[in-house]
Amino acid sequence: MSGERPILIVDDDRSLREELAAQLQVDGEFTADEAASISEAEAKIRKHEQRFDALILDVGLPDGDGRDLCATLRKQGMRMPIIMLTGSDEEADVVRGLDSGANDYIAKPFRLNELLARLRAQLRIFENSEDAVFTIGPYTFRPSAKLLQEPQRNRRIRLTEKEAAILKFLYRAGTKPVARQILLNEVWGYNAAVTTHTLETHIYRLRQKIEPDPANARLLVTEGGGYRLDPS
Repeated sequence: MSGERPILIVDDDRSLREELAAQLQVDGEFTADEAASISEAEAKIRKHEQRFDALILDVGLPDGDGRDLCATLRKQGMRMPIIMLTGSDEEADVVRGLDSGANDYIAKPFRLNELLARLRAQLRIFENSEDAVFTIGPYTFRPSAKLLQEPQRNRRIRLTEKEAAILKFLYRAGTKPVARQILLNEVWGYNAAVTTHTLETHIYRLRQKIEPDPANARLLVTEGGGYRLDPS
């Protein structure tokens, strides 16, 4: 079971937003937030405690062109997948959308299953790319490089493959605790030879690397029979 991935839907068509949000959340794979304009989207994206793993962004918005917002986000260094929605599939429109930094472009009316498939595909590509950068507490986390950086102390922490996978999965779960068995299955697969003791050993070693006081964990905490990240 994967952690829920937050998606921002930016479209001025309220009924479309609500339908998309409902479908995204039906299987517990995603959570959805909504914005009806560029200004509303920018306000949500700027919120310090908020993160979005992907954007579904309409071209025609009441206060501007969604492609301009896409270009602005790219200039600000945001690399999450952005899928553009448009009423036109003319080649010039598609090219302009992709040139603005969009990862994919889909014309209305669209098949919902196709949009979801494209969203999942872009998320898979992003999470395994060099561009994937996540913030965890004081650290900048680059999963593909298996690297944590702590800018304030000019420190770099090398992670093992399993440590990086644990952090990546816990990050995707947000602040919700993940049961030991679920985390074990996600990181090691359904391997009968691997026990929760293996996971606990990796958590111990990970805390030695990332916690100022490993015996009093504040970032990677134990809760509810599992673990969660507490970036605050």
